[in-house]
Amino acid sequence: MLSMRLRLADLQEPRWRPEGGRWVSGESWIEPANVSTLVMEVHDDQAPCVRMRVRECKRGEADFVEVVMTSGEARFTAGVFGTAPLYLLEKAGELHASWDVAALGPHLSTERLVPRVVARTLTRQHRYTSETVFEGVYRLTERASATFTAAGLGIHYPEPAEHVLEPRTLRPGVDPLALLDELLADVICEAPSATGCVGVELSGGADSGNVALAVKAARIPQVHSFGLLVGGSTGRQQSERRQAYADHCGFRDTAIPAMQHLPFCPGGVRAMRRPHDPAGAFYQEAFDVVREEAAARRCEVMFTGSGGDEVNAHHSRTAVELPTPEPVPWLGPKAVRALTEVNEHLAPIPVLPVPTLMAFGMHNPGFLRVGVWPVSPLVHPRVVRFMEQLPHEYKRGKALFRERIMRAGLPNSVASPTEPENFLAVLEKGLRSYGLPVLDDMLKESVLVDLGYVDGKALVQARKDADAAPTVPDLLCDVLALEVGLRSLM
Repeated sequence: MLSMRLRLADLQEPRWRPEGGRWVSGESWIEPANVSTLVMEVHDDQAPCVRMRVRECKRGEADFVEVVMTSGEARFTAGVFGTAPLYLLEKAGELHASWDVAALGPHLSTERLVPRVVARTLTRQHRYTSETVFEGVYRLTERASATFTAAGLGIHYPEPAEHVLEPRTLRPGVDPLALLDELLADVICEAPSATGCVGVELSGGADSGNVALAVKAARIPQVHSFGLLVGGSTGRQQSERRQAYADHCGFRDTAIPAMQHLPFCPGGVRAMRRPHDPAGAFYQEAFDVVREEAAARRCEVMFTGSGGDEVNAHHSRTAVELPTPEPVPWLGPKAVRALTEVNEHLAPIPVLPVPTLMAFGMHNPGFLRVGVWPVSPLVHPRVVRFMEQLPHEYKRGKALFRERIMRAGLPNSVASPTEPENFLAVLEKGLRSYGLPVLDDMLKESVLVDLGYVDGKALVQARKDADAAPTVPDLLCDVLALEVGLRSLM
């Protein structure tokens, strides 16, 4: 939630002062994200030590990022939530940092990429780590710290977080649904909102539905719900479920047809070549519209259903088997060699689920960009710990989540849909209509091919096969998104 430029010379005799929304000392500056629900605290009563931290207005249990500056050193520490990670880069004795990796664009080079991160991206073997696709650019993972001194930038991982490794037996008479109600109510009430106007991401599924019910119970004055409709018969059922939730909760609803905002579509961030994170989400164009709609309605907070799959997962934290990755026929020799390193330099076990934290890094900077603060109640640390202790029968098929929806008075067709929504048709149409022309352009000139990460001849064959295939291989989206993202920062 911070952007900054720090010079070591300015840390020798710091004179921090507020100026135009920033704190400035010499040629150094620190600026919080322009989000009304965040506060930046500055303490310099123990000179030469200056302490700055950014946190939610009402949350008292954890800081999101803290900066402590002394003579010749700056130290950064992240909290457990990982809502929008800080990216750091040291160059020529200066530290540049931002929650938006694209803001570091002037200091980035596509010729200095990290092979194992590129290989992870092209093969969907994503890992939670301080490394990014750019050499020298580091992500401050949850609870991690970084030090900036004359010796450069150092990243320090924390100890692995402690977790409940196996479910526990419920005591007689305990109602887990009532406990979940109470936990979600607490999390919703903790979220900051000065105006009382919030948004809810409402997909029509059980995860966002449970969050919606908790927001309804909190009696917030103004609630807007937003959702992407996937189209087709699945979309019609999804639309009916969304409408049932919106009517039940009394939300002012906005439905956005995802088919009108396809991946790589004209006018979107990728087609316009606007600087963006190469690791951005497949459906960034559509979610950008959701975020803009939320900002237009002056929502200060957006409650999301992120993490529902993860907290209901049926496995021990110590024995997770990752799925076998699908073969990628167009991998170049440099990426093939780097595949042996995909599990190196990983961050330790975090407090929140790893996939959730990785999704935060992809989605949440977009919310901050429009001044909206995302909150994901289902993966608050207290909810995570509660779900870890639940017997498996309450998590299998999201049984407790679905029972909560039924107990609220909504029908079984809403609580347990026979055809849950998915975005496969949206991705296929986006690739067929707009992705293949991007591929044609990539066959003429490509960063990834030139650097040896992608085999140009194999990509030519993939292009020929895609014309004859009933569906375009969705793995092409990974290589196209990475290529376009890298070009946007050149």
